[in-house]
Amino acid sequence: MKRIDDKITQIHGFISQLKDIVPSEIEEYRSSIEKRAACERYVEKIVEAAVDLAFMAIKAKRFEIPEDDADAFNILSNHNFINEGLAKRLKAAKGMRNLIVHEYGRIDDDKVFHSITQELEKDVDEFLKEVKKST
Repeated sequence: MKRIDDKITQIHGFISQLKDIVPSEIEEYRSSIEKRAACERYVEKIVEAAVDLAFMAIKAKRFEIPEDDADAFNILSNHNFINEGLAKRLKAAKGMRNLIVHEYGRIDDDKVFHSITQELEKDVDEFLKEVKKST
């Protein structure tokens, strides 16, 4: 449980750090390569930490082993650890993270900014609450 608590604390820290650097307006986000790069890096860190936490929860609950990272969220949903909607949103965040990491030139800045400012924190916080409640 300590490892799970430590990972939750780490994720809260990443979210707080992201909130400190993300611009309030899309125009500033688009015009600053430094802001975009820093925000994208925090998206990577937050999503990877959430995936790590999903694997930790699966191990703690002795659920079946996922085939891949996205499957971890499916397994948690299948066992009613998280709801299906949250699983889909977390898999979408994982997909966005993969685009950021592997196809830098094709990133849709507007989508990333929207996710950072409207979705990621809410979805990850919901996931963290479920993990705390269920482990």
